Amino acid sequence: MILNHLWGLYTHPKEEWHSIDRKHESYFYSLSHIAIVSLIPSIVSYYAAAHLGWSIGVGDIIKLTKGSAMLMSIGMYFGLMTGVVALAILIHELAKAFDASPTYTQSLELAAYTATPLFMVGFACFYPVLWFVMLVGLVGLTYSVYLLYSGTPILMHIPEEKGFIYASSVVTCGLVLLAILMAAAVILISSGLGPVYTH
Repeated sequence: MILNHLWGLYTHPKEEWHSIDRKHESYFYSLSHIAIVSLIPSIVSYYAAAHLGWSIGVGDIIKLTKGSAMLMSIGMYFGLMTGVVALAILIHELAKAFDASPTYTQSLELAAYTATPLFMVGFACFYPVLWFVMLVGLVGLTYSVYLLYSGTPILMHIPEEKGFIYASSVVTCGLVLLAILMAAAVILISSGLGPVYTH
């Protein structure tokens, strides 16, 4: 069943990583996990932008037209999917430097399950107040990083000390990847695909 490791990763992460390692799913299964979990921030942010409106602080509530919010949400969905697959490729390529030889499926599993808490932050957009979403986002990011550090030595079959350095390298590359995705978003917005606000 898709998402069947989700609860375990929140309640007993290390045991769940061992379970994932024992029962490797198919590459398609991991892609399906990402495809479903990526829907959460995309759909909820569409609803928040088009129907609830964002509160940035002082000033009026900011709303987008439905068409604009839909376009931004579709872009977000494919951006999230691309980001996780790119992170999986980075995990796979970095493995050689740490005497690990994971399959692409193992690399994708690590990337997909690590990113899940961050994607769950999307639910916070039901209360679209900037400081609140940023606070929940920080908690999600922290737990995602924890999952990466705890899961890397288990899935990659390397000692914990080496796993720590490996995971740190993945975090660094992930931040670079995030910067690239943000830059791509800025370029798209500045080329005329930016948000359209309601009055």
